[in-house]
Amino acid sequence: MNRAEEKNQRRNRIIDAAVFAVLLAAVSAVTLYLFYGQTQWNVDSDMEAYILEMQGLESGYSFPYPVFFKLAALVHLFASPALSVAIAAMLLNGLGMVVTKLAFNYLALPELAARIRGEAARIILSLLAVSLFFISMLYPPGGIYLPGIKFRYVGVFSANPFHNATYMAARPFAILAFLWFVRLLPVYEKGGTKKDYLLFSLFLLAATMTKPSFTLVLVSAAGLLMLYRLFRSGFRNFVPTVQLGLCFIPTFLDLLYQYKGVFVSEGEQERGLGFCFGEVWADYCDNIPLGICLAVGFPLAVLTLNYRECRKDTLLRFSWLLYLISFAEAFFLYEKGFRKVDFNFSWGYMYGIFFCHFGSLLLLVRSTAKEKAWSISLLIQWLAYFCHVVCGVFYFRDMFLGGTYY
Repeated sequence: MNRAEEKNQRRNRIIDAAVFAVLLAAVSAVTLYLFYGQTQWNVDSDMEAYILEMQGLESGYSFPYPVFFKLAALVHLFASPALSVAIAAMLLNGLGMVVTKLAFNYLALPELAARIRGEAARIILSLLAVSLFFISMLYPPGGIYLPGIKFRYVGVFSANPFHNATYMAARPFAILAFLWFVRLLPVYEKGGTKKDYLLFSLFLLAATMTKPSFTLVLVSAAGLLMLYRLFRSGFRNFVPTVQLGLCFIPTFLDLLYQYKGVFVSEGEQERGLGFCFGEVWADYCDNIPLGICLAVGFPLAVLTLNYRECRKDTLLRFSWLLYLISFAEAFFLYEKGFRKVDFNFSWGYMYGIFFCHFGSLLLLVRSTAKEKAWSISLLIQWLAYFCHVVCGVFYFRDMFLGGTYY
């Protein structure tokens, strides 16, 4: 690379950083207002309990995952309790955008920059990375009824449940854990690097200590995939499978601590996990198949129109495995007793929705960069994604103005 090219590359990176910084600042401002507003408005949110937990006071709930609350407590040295919780949620949500932007640059920029000018390619990826944090379920304008759909969100669910700060707080660590496991998948049987094993273990533990919903899905999906490979190889990859399995031990220990309350009875209150066939989900949605399509319309379009490419893409295939596992846990499992109505397995399902969109968007960007001309297939896929973004922006706006998330 000559001097002129190096100068151009440096210029492109500066422009990219400036554009992304402006986007991040604007999004952080509106999300801070939303999170802080949820501490003041009369809305259905756990913010009041989070504020009490952060101060070490009795909140009436069990939140045995300290990362979010410790960060809020640190901010509380300089701000009010309510503002501290809102700032902590905003910072961690913003960190998720930064991680996503860096991942998109690493995974898609070379192909996209080969198609269009370097600075334009970087700006496009910045916009897409931020847009991913605004997508929601698909829903029609007010007054239009969809058969069996009782609410916009409840029973359908969104990749971005803006009313739940702990979900937002755990996501940057969930994204990192997801990316590092995908990084290890093609190589762990031949021996991955110690650094990658360590980073994956740390990211997964951080996600677990912020909100364990993603961990339950990833551990289940990873375990099934590793067992499948183990049996398929005739146990020839036993040692590397054990080595990768050791990365999960810190997380398993933390999960045992977090979930002890689910299995330890208190008086006559029933505890433990129950098995059902969509019973809890059906309390919130009378048409689960349609609800599924509204939640993952874009990933379904990408999968249908790029089936061959999807089969070769490790990241997308694993994101779909995550989704299927998250769906199975939400559909078949529930927590007994008073926790049943909370439908806590839906949080893992929402992580599955998010990563399905994450992987599908990356594949679509790369597919678009490879095509010499726009096709009907590409237009359909981009239109599907645009619909999720538009619905998400309006959904965010409604909550920003103090509306309900239902």
